This record gives sequence, structure tokens and C-alpha cells, in this order.
Amino acid sequence: MAAPALRAGQRRVVALGARLVRPAAFEGRRHRQQKLHDQPGEPATKPDTRLGLLAAQHERGLFQEIFPPQAAEEQLVELLEPGRPPVTVYCGFDPTADSLHVGHLLTVLGLLHFQRAGHNVIALVGGATARLGDPSGRTKERELLPEARARENGEGLREGLRRLFAHHRELFWAGGARLGEVTLLDNADWLEREPVVGFLGAVGGHLRMGTLLSRQSCRARLSSPEGMGLAEFLYPALQAYDYLHLHRRHGCRVQLGGADQLGNIMSGYELVSKVTGEDVFGITVPLITSTTGNKLGKSAGNAVWLNRNRTSPFELYQFFVRQPDSIVKRQLFTFLPLPEINHIMEMHAQEPEKWAPQKRLAAEVTKLVHGKEGLESAKRCTRALYYSNIAALESMSDQELQELFREAPYLEMLYEPGTTVLDLCRKTGAVADGPRGHQDITSGGVSINHMQVTNPDAVLIAGQHILSNGLSLLRVGKRNYYIIKWLQLSEEETC
Repeated sequence: MAAPALRAGQRRVVALGARLVRPAAFEGRRHRQQKLHDQPGEPATKPDTRLGLLAAQHERGLFQEIFPPQAAEEQLVELLEPGRPPVTVYCGFDPTADSLHVGHLLTVLGLLHFQRAGHNVIALVGGATARLGDPSGRTKERELLPEARARENGEGLREGLRRLFAHHRELFWAGGARLGEVTLLDNADWLEREPVVGFLGAVGGHLRMGTLLSRQSCRARLSSPEGMGLAEFLYPALQAYDYLHLHRRHGCRVQLGGADQLGNIMSGYELVSKVTGEDVFGITVPLITSTTGNKLGKSAGNAVWLNRNRTSPFELYQFFVRQPDSIVKRQLFTFLPLPEINHIMEMHAQEPEKWAPQKRLAAEVTKLVHGKEGLESAKRCTRALYYSNIAALESMSDQELQELFREAPYLEMLYEPGTTVLDLCRKTGAVADGPRGHQDITSGGVSINHMQVTNPDAVLIAGQHILSNGLSLLRVGKRNYYIIKWLQLSEEETC
């Protein structure tokens, strides 16, 4: 899979960042120490209070564009100062699949950084908007999502979001200051109850056609052979109404989204400010793209999923281990303080062969997504596959073996005393019958549990060919694996 690359922000964003990092604007007051409503887990990392939230995350590279710039500099900086009442921030996630993926991680990290600064966050599942499809960045219309599938996918996203917030609280929050509240909502709860005439009356008069038509996503689609349907054209209006609803019901002042969501965020800003007369804001985070520049996600067919049944902890871990230094040095996916990141990169410059920053990044992300056990599983699989570690292979569960060797047949076989290497290979279909199969073994093309076997008539030995967990890993050639689960083994045979 191609490694991701972070698309750089626009030039005017850099100018905004230069204004935002003025010391006078970000010194603020110190956090007042407050008790958490819920007792956190083991101490981990504390939020960086040297700079204000906006400056710290801009310096990290997580916050890319803040809208509108002038109001953000004049008001949002002050609203987010330590010691002020918490601000409510939201981000939407359309359930076009039943799992989040790596492309969602930076927006989730954005919410978590707000939460760590004591602000309240809303993760909004777009159960209604997902049925229509967001046209942003798409070259053709998305297939309409059936209502039942949207509900099913929505529950999958909510469960994934709950895990991420729970793992953060348990494993990454050091405590001390207030950890903001988390609320999970679904826009189907209000959009599906909103009459069409009432919706158009409330929204239609405040969103101008010229503005909507001028957006890049709209212009590109209107000039394409397929054109653009009304449902997709109204998607920004629906997302803007979400912002208005959350502002009225939950006091939401900030919308967070990917860089491709800026147009939709601007529509929400226009609607809320015109209807209520109050200032609200939008913040974008970088898009995660492949080295070819394509956005990582389900539509592009290159998603790295956050649900274990789609992408295992091992696969997620290895995805980040393979990232180039240009990605790793920013550590956008972690809560590590910037001085610690700089120290890691300095050590990496001296010993690049150890891949220390990549391994640290992979460990931090895997622990956030899959918890401590998921990280341990990823490391066991790594040792078993890349270091031929028999102890790691022996300690792996059936699930881990099947995740590690997804394409490998998983076979259950009755153990019969006297079974030979050739018997095993033929029963699994790993080698052909006749002299060819015999030759595959004698020529060194077969291994069992990472150990090459060249004697076809050798009898399988417990502890060598059959591990203590009752499993054998058979490999023929370089990539053809077979997982054998032995049945009816006696205690002596598994010792």
C-alpha cells in the first residue's frame, strides 16, 4: 500500500499561523486545577500549556486553516484561553462504511486535543447526510445509501468513536486538569423529522445560490458530463443546518473538518451567523493522501480501517512503521510533546537504521485505536513474521494467526501418530501428489514454524513441528502459508 503524505496548507494559512503564534495573544492564564468527573486511568501525557491551543496545534501542523481569520484572531483565541468556560466543538462523520479509517484519524485527534484542553466535543454521525453523499472531492455521484445500511454503519462508527475516546482517557490522559465532555449524536435524529417546506424556509433564504455555485466541488461537478443532482447540491445546506442545530441545542461554536470540508464549513458559518447574529468558527486539518496524491478512504479503495475485523492491529502497526521521515517527523497522530518529537528525530538522524520514530508512531497510533492488548498483538505478530520468533508464534491466538496470514487456508486436522512432513503437505494440498511434491520438500521449499524441513519422511514432533498451542504454520515457497489446527492432541503431544 502506498504510504500517506500530508497535503500542505495554503500560503494564506501560514500567514494566519504567524499571527496566531504571537506570544501576547497566547500567554493567557494558567489552568485552574479541577477534579475530573470520572477517574482517569494510568498517567500518560499532559496537554502542552506553553502555547494556547490554536498556536500549539498550528505549530504541530494539525490545525491547517481557521475561518474566518480575523474573527479567529480577535475572538477565538480569547475564547480558548485556559481558565475560560469550555467551548463546544463538533466534527461530523458520515457512515458510508461500518468503520472509521486512517483518513478520519486527524479529525478525531483534533477533537481529542480540544477535549484535553478542557473543552466539550461532539462527534456527529451523519446518519441522514450519508444517505445523500457529500460531493466534496468526488468526480461522480455517490450511490444512494439505503436507510437500513446507514443505521447499521452508523452504529459501527459510534462504537469505533467510543473506543477511541475510551482508549484516550485510559491510556493517554495524565489527569490534573479537566478533561472535556464527549457527546455522540446522529443527525438523523433531527434531519429526518424536519419537513421539507420548514427546512427550506429556515435555511434556503440564508444560503445564496451564487456562493454555493462558486464552490470548487460544485463547479467541477456541474462542468462534468454527469452533472450534479439536487440531492448532492443540497448537501452543504444540510451540513450547515447541523451546525445551526448544534449551536442552538448545545452551544456549539467551532466546527472541525478535513481540508476538503472548508466549503461546507463556510456554509455553516454563514447560516449560523446570519440566523443567530453570533460568531462561530471553522477549523480544518490536513488531508491524509497517498504518495500519488489520492485521498485515503473507502471511495479511493485504499482505506486502512480502524475496526479490527477489517484491518488487524498488526496491519495498522506496519502501515505506520513504513512511513517516510517526512511524515514521521511531524507526529501528527500522537500526543507527544514537540520537544520530545524533536529529540526522537535527533536520535534517528544518528541511528536511522533503527527506525525509532516510525516504531514510536506506530505504537502510539495502534494503542489509541486498539488499546494495550492490540499493541501487544501487533508486536507479537511482527516478531513472529519478521523475526521468525518461535516463542511469539507459540503465544499467538488463532485469531492473530488468521489476521497475520489473511490469505492462508485455516485447516483443522486430526492428529495421527506417525504423521510425516510429506503427509502434512499432501493433506493440506500444499504440494502435488507424486514425485513433484517429494521434490518440493527435498529442495528446501518447505518450512514448518519458520524451520526449513528437507526430509519428507520425518515424523512430526511436538514442540518442533506442533506448537504448544496446537498449531502449525506451514509455508511452501515464499508466500504460500497454511495454518493447521491439530485436533485430539494429548497433553504429552502439546508439551
